[in-house]
Amino acid sequence: MRLPLQKKVALAVATASLAESRPSFSSGTTGQRSRRWLPSSDKIRGVNLGSQFIIEPWMAGDEWNSMGCGSSPDEWSCVQSLGQDAADAAFQTHWQTWITANDIQEIKSYGLNTVRIPVGFWINEDLVNDGEYYPKGGLQYLDYIVGNCTELGIYVIMDLHGGPGSQFPGQQYTGHVVDSPGFYTLDNYERAYKFLEWMTERVHTNPAYYNVGMLQVINEPVHAGDYPSQAADMIANYYPGAWNRIRDREAQLGTADKDKLHIQFMGDAWGSGNPDQNLPDTTFAFYDDHRYLKWDTSIAATQDSYISAACNDNRGGSDIVIGEWSISVADDAQYNSEFDIRNTDANNDWYKKFFAAQAQAYERSGGWIFWSWKCNWIAGFNEWRWCYKSAVDAGIIPQDAASAAGMSPC
Repeated sequence: MRLPLQKKVALAVATASLAESRPSFSSGTTGQRSRRWLPSSDKIRGVNLGSQFIIEPWMAGDEWNSMGCGSSPDEWSCVQSLGQDAADAAFQTHWQTWITANDIQEIKSYGLNTVRIPVGFWINEDLVNDGEYYPKGGLQYLDYIVGNCTELGIYVIMDLHGGPGSQFPGQQYTGHVVDSPGFYTLDNYERAYKFLEWMTERVHTNPAYYNVGMLQVINEPVHAGDYPSQAADMIANYYPGAWNRIRDREAQLGTADKDKLHIQFMGDAWGSGNPDQNLPDTTFAFYDDHRYLKWDTSIAATQDSYISAACNDNRGGSDIVIGEWSISVADDAQYNSEFDIRNTDANNDWYKKFFAAQAQAYERSGGWIFWSWKCNWIAGFNEWRWCYKSAVDAGIIPQDAASAAGMSPC
């Protein structure tokens, strides 16, 4: 999740039993299971597992403080400050408790069919260079979460959320807040390619990963308007390279066409350029659109304007998934009488409508993935505008995700 620049267990699911008890899915074919399947509703309805494998302190302040990282702006700085061994111990406790098997079960119980899992390249520790500071030991917890999703039939989008060198300046989601993006080099592209190859092989050979059907090659890269040369280089070189390395690894593994991964890129609306421009193929390409109405300055910060904007939003076709969105509103309006949620239920009915209007709009495309499933005490209170679980508890989001669009005020 992009903040404004100025704010800048061992696997519990035995793989043998998973292989024997794979769930059945609707694939759009004559009953054959395909990696290219979409949920049987033909709409993705999901949540991000934000701050599980890349902690963003803005949305997990209490958690960050409990780990001893309170004065650090990102994971890199926390590891550097605590030292590797102490940091690894602190992160292990976090990985065990932030998202649990109970969370995955609850996600399923709310009618959600998809999770997007943001990870940093450093979850493959072989890709970390000397002099870089990232926590170690997270892979077994990723295996555990993905395995639980597979057991429950939840579709998984694996998202390279933090790239080598950091793909966007000033952002906690990269794992290392930097002044200038360092991702856009041949060496860092190569490390990202190796991550994608490694994850592709893991998806096709590890039964716990059976439900991973989509692999996003990089989250929220720089905008062409701010970093034209870096964005152009990514479109010209990194994107086609990523496509080829994933497909080549699948060819080496003998992956059948029906089992190949969707490969996902940030779509045109993100502003980095046309992702298809240099791709050798677009068969089973997907596109990610992040739609935060709170940062759309063309929308007046009023209840009527936000509802109107949501109702009239058209994000594109079924190959576009709104991979991040929320029901938060503009910073300078969020505590005024129309939008305040602190110690008041006065605006709850409006937020229900705001959620439903966006869900309806995004289901005109391929579907939606809310940011995020869980957070804790943003700005010192239970800020459920960012937190799906808390918003359900507050009665804002319905317990049946499929019903949301039908509740729209549009």
